[in-house]
Amino acid sequence: MGSQSTVSSETPPKAPPPVSPRGLAALGRWLARRRLLVLLLTLAALIVAVPFGSDVESRLSEGGITVPASESARADELLNARFESGSPHLVLVAAAQSSVDGPEVAEAARALTERLANEPEVVQAASYWTLDKAPTLRSKDGNTGLIMVRLAGDEDQIRKAAARILPQVVGERGPLKVTATGVTAVRMEVERLSEEDLNRAELLSGPLVLIILLLVFGSVVAASAPLAVGIFAVIGSFVILRLLDMVVQVSVFAVNITTALGLGLAIDYSLFIVTRYREELARGRTVHEAIAESVRTSGRTVLFSALTVAVSLSAMLVFPMYHLRSFAYSGIAVVLLAAFGSVVVLPALLAVLGHRIDSLNLRRLFRRNAKVAPARTDTEGFWHKLAMAVMRRPLPFALAVAAVLVALGLPFMRAEFGDSDDRVLPASSPAYQGAQVLREEFDNREGSPLNVVLPDIDPVADSYKVTDYAKQLSTVPGITRVDAVTGSYSEGAEVAPPGPASERFKAGQGTWLSVVSDTEPYSERGMDLVDTLRAQPAPDAVLVGGQAALLVDSKATIGDKLPWTLGIIALSTILLLFLFTGSLLIPLKAIVLNLLSLTATFGAMVYIFQDGNLRWLVGDFTPTGMLDIDTPILMFCVAFGLSMDYEVFLLSRIKEEYHRTGDNVSAVAWGLQRTGRLVTAAAALIATVLLSFATSSVTPLKLLGVGLALAVIVDATLVRGILVPAFMRLAGRANWWAPGPLARLHKKIGLHD
Repeated sequence: MGSQSTVSSETPPKAPPPVSPRGLAALGRWLARRRLLVLLLTLAALIVAVPFGSDVESRLSEGGITVPASESARADELLNARFESGSPHLVLVAAAQSSVDGPEVAEAARALTERLANEPEVVQAASYWTLDKAPTLRSKDGNTGLIMVRLAGDEDQIRKAAARILPQVVGERGPLKVTATGVTAVRMEVERLSEEDLNRAELLSGPLVLIILLLVFGSVVAASAPLAVGIFAVIGSFVILRLLDMVVQVSVFAVNITTALGLGLAIDYSLFIVTRYREELARGRTVHEAIAESVRTSGRTVLFSALTVAVSLSAMLVFPMYHLRSFAYSGIAVVLLAAFGSVVVLPALLAVLGHRIDSLNLRRLFRRNAKVAPARTDTEGFWHKLAMAVMRRPLPFALAVAAVLVALGLPFMRAEFGDSDDRVLPASSPAYQGAQVLREEFDNREGSPLNVVLPDIDPVADSYKVTDYAKQLSTVPGITRVDAVTGSYSEGAEVAPPGPASERFKAGQGTWLSVVSDTEPYSERGMDLVDTLRAQPAPDAVLVGGQAALLVDSKATIGDKLPWTLGIIALSTILLLFLFTGSLLIPLKAIVLNLLSLTATFGAMVYIFQDGNLRWLVGDFTPTGMLDIDTPILMFCVAFGLSMDYEVFLLSRIKEEYHRTGDNVSAVAWGLQRTGRLVTAAAALIATVLLSFATSSVTPLKLLGVGLALAVIVDATLVRGILVPAFMRLAGRANWWAPGPLARLHKKIGLHD
């Protein structure tokens, strides 16, 4: 173990050592000399980027949650291609003041249904009034009926068709008040509210970020430089998303996390470079030499940090759903863009500002008449004192903090995962209100049936097989009705005419059955029902689709791919940190501490969003007893990358001092003092951006913002401030040890200044 020592007070040397003429230092000098060219090119790029990327959200895709080639996906593809039918995309809730069987109400409802059926994008429109008054499409009180609408095309075409049709049919329509819900209506509402929430979050977080930067730097000019790079990254992220959409499908929801990451990381990276630049100026370097040294040291760390975040995000590429893959594509691109802005654009800006970086210093205004206190040394700062206190009793500190994090993580042991439905919307949303009417006034889930496709059976020659199979499925607990070409079946009831999904049963080879249940599709019971149907003996090959089946297949795919994701992150972390530090123990320590921190974060998310606690603190939402299945994966990859971001900045300074003195304890304390304030400020900045998402009215966006902000705060305080010093004190010189072959390998290929 390293000796228990302190770092002596250092006075900046009058003549700092010369800066390396090669590598990143040479890049810094070139950027300083060509500053006007670099800034003019950046300005020209922004002028082109603003109009090009301004409409990015209208061009991105809404779907991507389906697992390609899964059973549910193949079932839905066959329904679209062969039968032009399937589950309804829109469910219109038509409420009347009196009975839905009244002549005036019935006439208006039939006319509305026929009008919808005649729309070119509509392949099927059926209602209580056009299906011989099917009782399952009438509410318990008799004052509300349902109109089921299926649209043609892929997810984007369906969304565009719904956006055109819905304004013409919702609202007051004669004696009817029509409300739209269903899968497509809910997703459109989620997209609309997410866009509004993102704009509000940016307006809210912008001034707060500027205030934090002013508190950190004191100078208006110094605070504005990182903010300018952040704006550059956000605008650039829109362009990247637009370009990516020309090559691969990109989810519209990637905009939210991409802009937050771009703004947060660009400001974080710029914060470290500006701080180093001011340090080098204070040491007596010229502007160009200070820029060269800042790019060589902090710039190198920024590039390496961006690489670690990008690798963490790349782990999402193992999932086949483009909803998750698009977060990886866009996230990697915007992280690299943030690093580019910090290492290339910012040095050119600093070269223009020169010593004016400290202009408009607000601290001088308040301290003009105050007695100036002597400069504080590195051994007198809060973070140095904290590190030394922890390292005097490392084991008790480590055990206490680990116990707190484990306790926070315990609720994650009972996490349940589902998919987003109307309950992610606020109670004021029409789509949410319409869905609540379906839950309260209708016994069956007519808007979300399970679709059982028999692609190879002849519905005419084998009609008796279809009949027997439909009767068999109608006896499954939870199934209320099965619609087939031969009729509509329910347990213990006479054969009824075909139900609302049967109009195109005879089109083409094969047939399909619409299986209506009384079960919420995104629930454990709904998923169990899918497994039960798939296990039933069938007359021929069978594919089961529908919302609940999509969730079952998504969970299975994520379960299969998750070990690969974790393996990619773990192996890349070990490799990258080994190249950075030459240590075998530090990468393992980073993985363990990051997992401990993230487990605590996920436990808190279960306690808040699954169980519905602390809604007074994070804003109101509807708890469903489940977490959205995609959000924890996205949170894990992003939060792990951000944790490594702070790990790299801290290790860079600790390693720098350790190589200079060979004293492990003093290196840890010195490194924490030099980075503690900056890491805390960086965490506060990105947490502010993320916490602005807590104002969102859409639950997954609120969960993402609160969860990531909590992960960042825990990592920057408990982990970096206590667990890292405690661990490195306990490990001593073993922190920097590697077996002989690996040590020699690091000398050849390791990352050195």
